[in-house]
Amino acid sequence: MLQSDERCSVNSGPFCRGTWDGWLCWPDTAAGESALLPCPDFMDGFDPTRFAHKDCDEDGEWFRHPLTNRTWSNYTTCVNLDKLEWMEQVRTIYETGYSISLIALILSLGILSYFRSLKCARITLHMNLFASFASNNTLWLLWYRMVLADPEVLKHNGASCITLHLVLHYFLITNYAWMLCEGFYLHTVLVSAFVSEKKLVNWLVVLGWTTPGIVIMAYGFLRGYAGTPEDTIECWMNESVYDNVFKAPVCISMLLNLLFLCNIIRVVLLKLKAPAGPQGTGPSRTILQAFRATLLLVPLLGLQYILTPFRPDPGHSYERTYEIISAFTASFQGLFVAVLFCFFNGEVIAQVKRKWRTVFLRTRTNSYTATQVSPVRLQFIRSGPPIPGEEKV
Repeated sequence: MLQSDERCSVNSGPFCRGTWDGWLCWPDTAAGESALLPCPDFMDGFDPTRFAHKDCDEDGEWFRHPLTNRTWSNYTTCVNLDKLEWMEQVRTIYETGYSISLIALILSLGILSYFRSLKCARITLHMNLFASFASNNTLWLLWYRMVLADPEVLKHNGASCITLHLVLHYFLITNYAWMLCEGFYLHTVLVSAFVSEKKLVNWLVVLGWTTPGIVIMAYGFLRGYAGTPEDTIECWMNESVYDNVFKAPVCISMLLNLLFLCNIIRVVLLKLKAPAGPQGTGPSRTILQAFRATLLLVPLLGLQYILTPFRPDPGHSYERTYEIISAFTASFQGLFVAVLFCFFNGEVIAQVKRKWRTVFLRTRTNSYTATQVSPVRLQFIRSGPPIPGEEKV
């Protein structure tokens, strides 16, 4: 709490004592006057260059709102309507993208789980990546609906919203961890001829889920016990120096994926120049498929996030363009991954077509059999002689 002699001078007469309203600490204020403080910068739509005010009545009591009969601070002057409308549009993009991506990822997991013939090391990695993205998208939707949409939750700063913050960032790190696992797997399979894919996948599953847990526990411990009071308020939604604890592994994983991608392209190009077999007719079909997989690997490895540190300063002419691109890139990435590695996957398409033919042909066969049996039944119940020409049918 700020001391009264630091913020205002009350020599004599009635005055309102300093108080904390959950957002700002208001100083002692003389009766009949208003206290002014800069608007908080952690609220969406608030302009920190503006001022909120709190009125002290003539009797030395803080103004009470007539509807709630509670002391009330006026933050309506903090709202920048243009900025608020803009941020609502960006939030709508995020929520829409996460929702569509979540549906696509759930469908992808269902398809890959249903067809047992698709079970292989590569598909196992895809399913873990889909599960990570689906969990992260679900938690982001909960964060937008349950935390950011309710200022009271931010003010209360309870254990539930802090836990949600930690779990959300755990799955955010697992996204990058599984991107790294995908890149390392493809690099190992192409570069190393003798490798046990089963053992490799088992190790990657352990690393993909446990390593982010170690990182997020270190982050939570440091920020919770070594952080300043500003680091541990508002459900930890404000940026902190301790964010570097999980940002550093994310950047390292992206750099490693970039190195893997460059070396994969180098190896594929070398194999494309080599003859496919004794006939020397060119590269094999397997090598061509690996090269196409490498091209599709670019969005999967999240290289577009390398541009994230180049965020424009607030008020810059490119700030809104950057925010829109970031919103689409982050929220629709799950959809992009599901489309490329499930819906457009040749193996998946072949299995769906085969299943469709089986069901469709079975239905047609049953219908054809029923049609052929019907005239036979009619012959047994007919009592009159056959119609001329019927025996030729």
